[in-house]
Order: sequence, then C-alpha cells, then structure tokens
Amino acid sequence: MVSSSFFFLHVLIMLSFTVMVFSDLSNDFYDDVCPEALPTIKRVVEDAVRQERRMGASLLRLHFHDCFVNGCDASILLDQTETIDSEKTARPNNNSIRGFEVIDKIKSEVNKACGHPIVSCADIVAVAARDSVVAMQSLSMYLDVGYNRRSKGSVEQ
Repeated sequence: MVSSSFFFLHVLIMLSFTVMVFSDLSNDFYDDVCPEALPTIKRVVEDAVRQERRMGASLLRLHFHDCFVNGCDASILLDQTETIDSEKTARPNNNSIRGFEVIDKIKSEVNKACGHPIVSCADIVAVAARDSVVAMQSLSMYLDVGYNRRSKGSVEQ
C-alpha cells in the first residue's frame, strides 16, 4: 500500500514539473474553448474505473509510456503503418499497455460535448491519467491481517 501511494505521489510530482517546464500550458485552457471537455473526461474515466478497478493504474501507465519516449505527445496512440514505427506495438508495450479503448471513448465523448475535435489527444491522455489517480482514491481494499507464520508452516516445508 505504501509503495503504490509513493509511486502515485512520485508520478504526480513528475507531472507537476512537466507543467512548470511548459509555461504556455494552463489548467484553464479549455474553460472558454470547451467548458465541458474536462468534466467529460472525468466522467468517462470514473465510469471506466468503476467498471474495472485496474483501469485507473492502466491509464496512468499509458500516460507514463507516452511521455517516456519523446515527451507527452500522444504518440503512444498511433497504430503501426508503413511510415510509423508505433510505440503502441513496440516490443515492451505490445499486449502490455491497456486503456486505449477508454481513450477512444473519451475522445468520442469530448468531440460530441465540444461540437468538434478541439481537445488534443495528448491532453486527453494526460487528463485521463490525472483523473484516474483521483478516481482510485475513492476505492478501498480490505485485507485480513494477522497471519501467524509459526502456526502455518516451517522452513522445511
């Protein structure tokens, strides 16, 4: 539990530094352009996490892998073609990274809410990662603890 909390805190700090580096970015960019963009992303992410709890971590991991190669540019979403060597199907990512269908649903819902494609895929991936971490905070995991090692076995077993 401590290590996952530490990991999420570390990622959020890294994301904060990323925002500070790019001074043209702002947290209210879509307020005038499409005020429903961020609430729509949040709603779809919360629905996805509610349906499958692991999706929160998957969306955060998707954002991490997007940012890892050439910056946070949504290139992780590109499919392999003759002219594109896709990160999506790269050996370490192939059949490993999840959440593409959630990002597709977000993009579709945001385009409907805004009336046209205005929100960048890079912003969708980043905001979805942020909202997935927030959505995971409301989830709980109950554990039965108090395992008595001496009464359950021995080194010889």
